[in-house]
Amino acid sequence: MIQPGMSGTAVAADPAPPAERLPRRRGIELALIVVAVLLCVYGYCAVGLARHGAVPPGAAGYGAGLGVLALLAHVAVRLRAPYADPLLLPIAVLLNGLGLVLIYRLDLQTPGDRAAPTQLVWSTLGVALFIVVVLCLRGHRVLQRYTYVSVVGALALLLLPIFFPAVNGARIWIRIAGFSIQPGEFAKVLLAVFFAGYLAANRNALAHSGRQIWRFRRLQLPTGRVLGPIVAIWLLSVLVLVLERDLGTSLLFFGLFVILLYVATGRSGWIAVGLLLACVGAVAVGRLEPHVHSRVQDWLDPFASIAAGQGPNQLAQSLFAFAAGGMLGTGLGLGHSALIGFAAKSDFILATAGEELGLAGLSAVFLLYALLVERGYRAGLALRDPFGRLLAVGLASIVALQVFVIAGGVTGLIPLTGMAMPFLAQGGSSVVTNWIIVALLIRISDCARGQYDGTPAP
Repeated sequence: MIQPGMSGTAVAADPAPPAERLPRRRGIELALIVVAVLLCVYGYCAVGLARHGAVPPGAAGYGAGLGVLALLAHVAVRLRAPYADPLLLPIAVLLNGLGLVLIYRLDLQTPGDRAAPTQLVWSTLGVALFIVVVLCLRGHRVLQRYTYVSVVGALALLLLPIFFPAVNGARIWIRIAGFSIQPGEFAKVLLAVFFAGYLAANRNALAHSGRQIWRFRRLQLPTGRVLGPIVAIWLLSVLVLVLERDLGTSLLFFGLFVILLYVATGRSGWIAVGLLLACVGAVAVGRLEPHVHSRVQDWLDPFASIAAGQGPNQLAQSLFAFAAGGMLGTGLGLGHSALIGFAAKSDFILATAGEELGLAGLSAVFLLYALLVERGYRAGLALRDPFGRLLAVGLASIVALQVFVIAGGVTGLIPLTGMAMPFLAQGGSSVVTNWIIVALLIRISDCARGQYDGTPAP
């Protein structure tokens, strides 16, 4: 651009400053992945040394397999999501690897029920789907087109286990010819897509809907007409709780909607209404449904079976495991959490981590989860489009809600549920779903960080 100078001659204007380029940080991601793999291999070797006094013969193969999977995932991120958050993938690799170590450690005390090889196969499938999502999904905005298709698919997946026999008192599994799957794990991702799409399209109507029913100081409750969607979702969550006898899925279903509703509207009244409806539904079903009622009774008095001369139940044994771990733990392979019974590798695997890693190790695990959730929230807040913001918050909240519900259950804070600890617990459906969640968060974070340097969103 040419501008006239003071003397009448034309002078060139200063060029516009170049757009700020954010660092890609793929080298940091690779370094953290290497550290994560080495930590998992160290844990695997520590279990073998503690149990048999020698390094397990499969340590090299385990390390190589985990390293190759992590490297392939890293290459996919480097190619298709160069601006993605560098912490998401290493955290997922470390948690998944630690879960394999803990399951292998419990397999040594249950030789007739070896779950680590199967879990490794499911982890491989999860990483493969992670790579597919990162490479093939052009951007998170594509998912907004399938808002209502997602809710139909989610409801179908949630209702499908009702037609199959109950497993351990809950109808959340489908077992066919020795193959089992938990459809609700996949449904939660579809629900996050639906809630994000629905609330992004209707957030103004939900936030500004005329006069409030009641207002106390800063607490605003919405009008009766606007209460319709949340009441409908509440009734569906109670229906899932009654038909499937699964408190965890119901809490996750309803809690996810309330969180996204608050994020979309910014009105604290939704939190109050959500908590009230959740308490009413949980109390009613807890009194009427025998399976849920028994879990509530165990939560109220976890040592009742000991007083009755029947020995410790699962919750009591879990509390003993946490107490035995102390501050630094007994060491990998030296605990007795296998006494918990059939759910030691799934619902109660956190008790093994607490006993053998201690409070220090357990706190580190919780910090990893907290960091994963925080990076998801950060990616969502950095986006400009409402759908992407809500989707990122929803996906991160799924992990947060699962960790709270499961950790609260095995520590006696809240009644037990049948959910799986993300990445740690035995369960193919869970580990595959969580890898998909991380892949979506990586795509969202790539868009969030790439939009500031002039790079168009894919």
